[in-house]
Amino acid sequence: MTFTTQKISPDIVVVRGAGKLNMVSAPELRAVVVDAISGGGNRIVVDLSAIDFMDSSGLGALVGCLKSARQAGGDLRIAAPSTQVSMVLRLSNLDRVLASFDSAEAAYRD
Repeated sequence: MTFTTQKISPDIVVVRGAGKLNMVSAPELRAVVVDAISGGGNRIVVDLSAIDFMDSSGLGALVGCLKSARQAGGDLRIAAPSTQVSMVLRLSNLDRVLASFDSAEAAYRD
């Protein structure tokens, strides 16, 4: 899977991918987020609208990315999770940790 980034403000970066967020693609997500943080974007939005499957490796990647963003003085939020991704987040109780929004644009309106 290939992830793309879009800087929507000086410190906000949206990361998008499509397909499966699993043990194969999770390391790439981590690397893309770390690069975005290194480039000054410490507020990250991971747009999950095109992710149709996520497993525990994907969960681990999101938690690791959240930790990296917070260590850089920012935060990580998720946008538009699919039904399957939402179910995985609920079952793991990570829906309480990862703030979810309807769209990437809505994630940092505050």
